[in-house]
Amino acid sequence: MIDSIHKISSLSKGSMAKTSAMDGVSSESVTTASLGAGMPTQGLQGVTKADTTPGTATGMGFADIVGGMMTDAVKNLKTAESNSIGGMLGKVSTRDVVDSMMTAERSLQTAITLRDKIVSAYLDITKMQI
Repeated sequence: MIDSIHKISSLSKGSMAKTSAMDGVSSESVTTASLGAGMPTQGLQGVTKADTTPGTATGMGFADIVGGMMTDAVKNLKTAESNSIGGMLGKVSTRDVVDSMMTAERSLQTAITLRDKIVSAYLDITKMQI
């Protein structure tokens, strides 16, 4: 575990590496090849060329991803509510009610954690000196 932490902390410093002019990337870029040290480099996903982000490859931004997560959370909460009402009426099995309630609880906990992280990041930014 400590070795893994040490490897990650040494990677965070970033190293500059020369790239060939044939691949269309600028002459200097930060290399991420050391992240997969000892692993084959073919078929890696998420590695981008200079001046691009992973979001540009998929067409989705941070707001789209968070919005999709919140939409799924609301859907899970509505499903849990309808299943609990159906369970009281005897139309839905107890197992389905419990499963939907557990899914809704996980979604709610994820949303709360995300909110807390966003508020914490905002407070850290407001404390920064200009």
